[in-house]
Amino acid sequence: MNTEPKRKFGVVVVGVGRAGSLRMRDLRSPHESSALLNLIGFVSRRELGNIDGVRQISLEDALSSPEVEVAYICSESASHEHHIRQFLDAGKHVLVEYPMTLSLAGAQELWALAEQKGKILHEEHVELLMEEFAFLKKEVVGKELLKGSLLFTAAPLEEERFGFPAFSGISRLTWLVSLFGELSLVSATLEERKEEKYMKMTVSLETKNKCPLSWIEEKGPGLKRNRYLSFHFKSGSLENVPNVGINKNIFLKDQNIFVQKLLGQVSEKELAAEKKRILHCLALAEEIQKFCHSKK
Repeated sequence: MNTEPKRKFGVVVVGVGRAGSLRMRDLRSPHESSALLNLIGFVSRRELGNIDGVRQISLEDALSSPEVEVAYICSESASHEHHIRQFLDAGKHVLVEYPMTLSLAGAQELWALAEQKGKILHEEHVELLMEEFAFLKKEVVGKELLKGSLLFTAAPLEEERFGFPAFSGISRLTWLVSLFGELSLVSATLEERKEEKYMKMTVSLETKNKCPLSWIEEKGPGLKRNRYLSFHFKSGSLENVPNVGINKNIFLKDQNIFVQKLLGQVSEKELAAEKKRILHCLALAEEIQKFCHSKK
């Protein structure tokens, strides 16, 4: 009987904020995908030494170590593109939190590099693994949309670190595209009161059938993290999502998908569809940013 342990991929986590900490927790959990991954260390700009017995290693060591085969990029968005390029160049597989880059051209270049190196480049989209999204997907199937809106409110985010609101809020755009197909931009405006750390981005989109969709990101002090949606169909309306349960282990579910890719268990068709969706959302985000800046 073959009792050989399954091959493990050595992993380093870059950035140990909220996402990075959750990733480190999941990498050490007793789950099937975690059994194929070996957390070697983490990289941080801060001097942290060890976290729960996991050692801090330098970026240089992470890039040059033959032990490290996979990098989880969990740093702030503005540094994603640079880190992905470094690790792909070093011949490592990459999992990155969204947005992968803050430009469409950057993402296209990185995907071409991943293909050239024969490595997996996976952009996390945990919002598609949420209970609310599963509920919405079921509700929307087979219905004819007349119009819809999605408003997201939250505390302020620094644009220098997290990108223009269309990029830092790309998970909302991903919901709309995943529910209603490819969208086109009609118009976009950005209202800012920098001294008050307030901003409101209002985007008008339309589906291929010319149905209007509005997407609003509103951020400012005292604004709670909330999502309000309203979809009107020929057969009735959907106003906000009922409480459909806790989003359990969404980062772990994402890790499972990544491991399936490492093992070659995801079809070319699925990979191509995912890449097309991600690039479409990044292209829209970039178009929104240009539109808002041209109005200033």
